[in-house]
Amino acid sequence: MREFAGVVTDIREESRVAGKQRWQMALDRTEFAAGDVGVLEAVARSGVKLAVPVLSVAVDAAGEVWHLVEKPLAAGTAVRGRVNRLGESDGQPISG
Repeated sequence: MREFAGVVTDIREESRVAGKQRWQMALDRTEFAAGDVGVLEAVARSGVKLAVPVLSVAVDAAGEVWHLVEKPLAAGTAVRGRVNRLGESDGQPISG
């Protein structure tokens, strides 16, 4: 498992099916690569800790890494990422 710090730079809707949305988030720095899963952690303005599972990762034609999530964080939000490579586990369930 690897950890890193970054900031959300962009979000975009990836899909909407039966009222359920999925989002893609770009970060200024990431250790995620295509095929990785993990979690992005942030602290809300209220002080509440947030954990957003990263369901998959895609790289677009321009080389931008997009993190697929069900609940996006706002652009400008500082995050701490934990990456699980295929076959790795930190003992924490990753669910959507």
